[in-house]
Amino acid sequence: MKVICDGLDLSIATAQVIKAISNKTTNPVLEGIKLSTQNDSLKLSATDLELAIEKTIKAEVKEEGETVIPGRFFSEFIRKLTNEKIELELNDKNQLKIVYTDSESFIQCYNVLEFPNLKIIEDGEYFVINQNDFKNLINRSIFSTAVDDTRPILKGCCFEIKSDHINSIGLDGYRLAFVTKPLKESTINTSIIVPAKSLTEICKFLEDSDEEIKVFIQKNFLMVEIDSTKIITRLIDGDFINYNQIIPKDFTTTLIINKNVFEEAIERTSVLSRIDRNNLVKFDIKDKLLTLTSNSDIGNIKENIGISLKGNDLTIAFNSRYFSECLRTINDEAVKISFNTPSSPCIITPSDGNEYLFLVLPVRIINQ
Repeated sequence: MKVICDGLDLSIATAQVIKAISNKTTNPVLEGIKLSTQNDSLKLSATDLELAIEKTIKAEVKEEGETVIPGRFFSEFIRKLTNEKIELELNDKNQLKIVYTDSESFIQCYNVLEFPNLKIIEDGEYFVINQNDFKNLINRSIFSTAVDDTRPILKGCCFEIKSDHINSIGLDGYRLAFVTKPLKESTINTSIIVPAKSLTEICKFLEDSDEEIKVFIQKNFLMVEIDSTKIITRLIDGDFINYNQIIPKDFTTTLIINKNVFEEAIERTSVLSRIDRNNLVKFDIKDKLLTLTSNSDIGNIKENIGISLKGNDLTIAFNSRYFSECLRTINDEAVKISFNTPSSPCIITPSDGNEYLFLVLPVRIINQ
């Protein structure tokens, strides 16, 4: 293999594919980045067997071939050569010679035959969605997924794919996020569970634009192709929780509140609760006022916010972090929050529409 490419292009590509390198593995080749030539391009790929990223850049191919180089070292080294033209050449000792200006370096490579074949989906079912809609869909649901291994099925978002829209659901046992977005096109009607880690990496490639992307699904894999980058992830096997049974349909207390004012008040009251490490904030809902309070040995904070109230007065408490994390994803001027009893979950929705729904379980208050 012998190829010449731009240092900046190569540095950007290695920084992108390295996200799929395994952090904990007994197989050293999974810590590598595979380089392979293809016509007038250089293809870089990495995988941890669950997530794979493949990036193609322009290159002058002198001699075709492929190899696997130690990923993190190569990425760090190439990052210092962004202003150079770089020549990569594999010798008969399985070493990659890196030539730049008047200098050269050698890196010992792994056995390319030991690198796993990536599951590239050439055809199959798919849906088409705007990049900004897909990015928003992920960001508004991924934070509600579970982080521990107790229930692996909850470590991903459930995608419900229909003919004209897609729903994403994140659930960790304490809260739930539901988001729906329109699809431009869909050839599939199914539900899949996509690992949260993979969605985090996919989201980094998405732009805030109306440009359409095609997302492929085949058997136990999902693939997103954005420009010259392919991100492939293995899906989580199993049946997702029937979340519809969790969401209340009727409420005894409903309020409309300014989203920014509410978010800022939550942030201020949670400062004290975070110091006390309980994140507990009490909501007192009465007449046209929502009062937020937090208490600790250091002191107490009270915030009063004007609201539009329909229904009964109520006192209820929540983990403030759960509210803050969902409010950060909302751009609406106002939101609607609906309650029943101090021990029942509350629902956060748009003041008008049904694009998203967040459910948060309350915390029991002693001597309220």
